[in-house]
Amino acid sequence: MIAERLSLQLPHTKVDPRILSALVCGSALALLALKWTRQRRLQQKLEEARRKREHALMEMRTMSLQFKEQNPSVQLEAILSLPLTELVEKLREGSLSPESVLYTYMGKALEVTHEVNCLTDFLPECVAQLQDLKKQKQRGPLYSVPISIKEHYDYKGHNSSCGLAYFLGTLAQEDSVVVQVLKKQGAIPFVKTNVPQSMFNFDCSNPIFGQTLNPHNHKKTPGGSSGGEGALIGGGGAILGFGSDIAGSIRVPSSFCGICGIKPTEGRLSLCGISSPVYGIKSVHPAIGPMARDVDSLALCMKALLCDHMFHLDPTVPPIPFRDEVYCSTEPLRIGYYDTDGFTLLPPCMKRAVQETKKLLEKAGHTLIPFNPLRMEYVVGELFLKGLFPEGASALLEKFEGDLIDPNLKPQLSVYKLPQLLKRILAFFLRPVVPRIAGELKALCGIGSAKNLWKQHAAAEVYCQEFIAEWKKLRLDVVLCPVMGPAFNLGYLGKLVASGTYTVLYNILNFPAGVVPVTNVTEKDEEELRHYKGHYNDHWDKLIKKAAAGGVGLPVGVQCVALPWQEELCLRFMKEVETLTREKSRSTIGPRIEAL
Repeated sequence: MIAERLSLQLPHTKVDPRILSALVCGSALALLALKWTRQRRLQQKLEEARRKREHALMEMRTMSLQFKEQNPSVQLEAILSLPLTELVEKLREGSLSPESVLYTYMGKALEVTHEVNCLTDFLPECVAQLQDLKKQKQRGPLYSVPISIKEHYDYKGHNSSCGLAYFLGTLAQEDSVVVQVLKKQGAIPFVKTNVPQSMFNFDCSNPIFGQTLNPHNHKKTPGGSSGGEGALIGGGGAILGFGSDIAGSIRVPSSFCGICGIKPTEGRLSLCGISSPVYGIKSVHPAIGPMARDVDSLALCMKALLCDHMFHLDPTVPPIPFRDEVYCSTEPLRIGYYDTDGFTLLPPCMKRAVQETKKLLEKAGHTLIPFNPLRMEYVVGELFLKGLFPEGASALLEKFEGDLIDPNLKPQLSVYKLPQLLKRILAFFLRPVVPRIAGELKALCGIGSAKNLWKQHAAAEVYCQEFIAEWKKLRLDVVLCPVMGPAFNLGYLGKLVASGTYTVLYNILNFPAGVVPVTNVTEKDEEELRHYKGHYNDHWDKLIKKAAAGGVGLPVGVQCVALPWQEELCLRFMKEVETLTREKSRSTIGPRIEAL
């Protein structure tokens, strides 16, 4: 417009090329300067977050060492070896001091994070909370139990970044509802744990705090997105922790790290104050839940949380107290089972874990019935990916603007960023060759309209009813099935969307599901893995084979599932699996010791 006016006023005047060149060069320099300034600001934000963490962990280390020096008679290993139920009993009766337990776990958590990099923050308020608890006459069911919380649980005065620079510097104004309830019941949150960038990944790494490693094998990932929790608890640095799960983010780290964890029905525990990069997802159900060394710890925790205080703080949570009679029942169960979903074939040790657990359950008097999950290819594309990213992942991508991208997330984001037309073209041509990858590309094109979104929500509800109908037809109480595992090598999970189908299914259905470790990877499992081809023998199957290699000795778990709002039954089933597995282990180890 300005150029037109100039040409009208000075029709015979020519613009000096040197001026044009200067303008172009100046604009380019201005853009470069702006880019450099943004990168510098980002780097400063990341460095400041890291400095804060180092300062917090240094404070934690100082407190731990000071207590240890002043109390040399405290038996640290004896405290760390106690299961949660015994620890609670000793704390409540006074035979263990709250200080000895808190500072012991501080020290152990520091040891674990030195090895695997699982902590993001220390919560020094825990010291004042401990003193307040000691003054109270009534002692809650989790009295003075030190607990860890996933990084995105809001804790007043601390950051919930979700592994993204986008959220750095924004401090929580109050505790999340679950943290408030835990404190009311006597628990002491003392650390926050690491997550993958944005939490939409099964690994556990971000540009702020780096890569978390598996406590059993540092070449392996602890899983995600509750990977920091899995690594800390699996390494012995916490006795009870809290994660979240929208595709398996509690169950996968539990499987990889050899611990127990449960994803409840969405809404059984309050989600108020749980930060997320994306809100409003309806047909894939998020949930928060506990992670611990054994099933009794999970049950004790759920019982403590399902109380009037939570129902008051968040009236959207149905006021259903924990049903002890269900958890403690000894009635035989009708158990559906499957060792593959027909879409993803997990490594041989995972199938073995299900089959061995099935035999133990049958021997114990339970009835086992073959069960097949319905239409998994449809579930992954039409229900999960379209439900999670109905707009083609644009809402998630916004949170990465101006941020560094973690290497583990680059394979995913590169697919999300492809133009919609290109995704459709690639899906069309790849369909005959690699149908699973083509299905992912097509699903990631998004839904396109509000009308289509409603249709997608309706389709998810219809599928759920079909699944429940099949469940009822077989008169099942619970289902036994695999979970992703064993722990994968670092750098693979961002490329393996397919491997999450075993956990994703129960977020779509909104069924409670938990993981229990039952065995370990053997040399025979490793040998069978060398002949693994998967169901499709495609790129994803080849990656799974590489990702699972070198896993001898790693923990292997199974997944236990119940119908919605039946967390107590799910835990009861998990306890049965845990008990039978431990009895088998004792009966196997006993003769070996006698022979020696």
